[in-house]
Amino acid sequence: MPCTLTQDQIDKAVTFHGHECPGLWIGLRAAELCLRELGHNDENPIIAVVETDMCGVDGIQVLTGCTFGKGNLIHRDFGKTAFSFYRGSDGKSLRAVFQGGAMGPEYEEMRELMKKMFSGRAMENEKHRASELRTRARQRILAAPLEDLFAVSQPDQPAPRPAKILDSLNCSACGESTMESRTRRFAGRTYCIPCFEQVEQKR
Repeated sequence: MPCTLTQDQIDKAVTFHGHECPGLWIGLRAAELCLRELGHNDENPIIAVVETDMCGVDGIQVLTGCTFGKGNLIHRDFGKTAFSFYRGSDGKSLRAVFQGGAMGPEYEEMRELMKKMFSGRAMENEKHRASELRTRARQRILAAPLEDLFAVSQPDQPAPRPAKILDSLNCSACGESTMESRTRRFAGRTYCIPCFEQVEQKR
């Protein structure tokens, strides 16, 4: 089945992100998969774990209700276009890994042209070609069945614990208030991570 998202949902994600791009489209379809299989965070508590900081994460925040601010969107910096979703009410979960081949045969050409555009080296004909390929990629991603876009499996990690309100402690070096779970201890003193790293460098 092609994309079931409404134009309003897509428009909200584009407005939040600031522009349309292949990464955002991938995130929108991953969010659609979550909505289809697990629902929205407003209906049942959902935790999303993203293994990339790509544009698509914004689509996931807008459409699923999982956000960094609420503590139910976790970033694991693995550099993979992979997204895991966990439903708290019954433990149902899934991990979706984007299949690069779904971008079509012109994907590598589009990537090279986009690199040129971002570096300011693209000629006018290359900009036109890049725009043409982006349009094709958008159509392909939004028209494809979710099963063709993602390899879906069970996550190999348990659901992260829900967000908790923790105490804050003052760093012994800079004096700034720091979430207790992010502080470090050395020689009986409490440090924030940047100050602790400076202490480590001096040892």
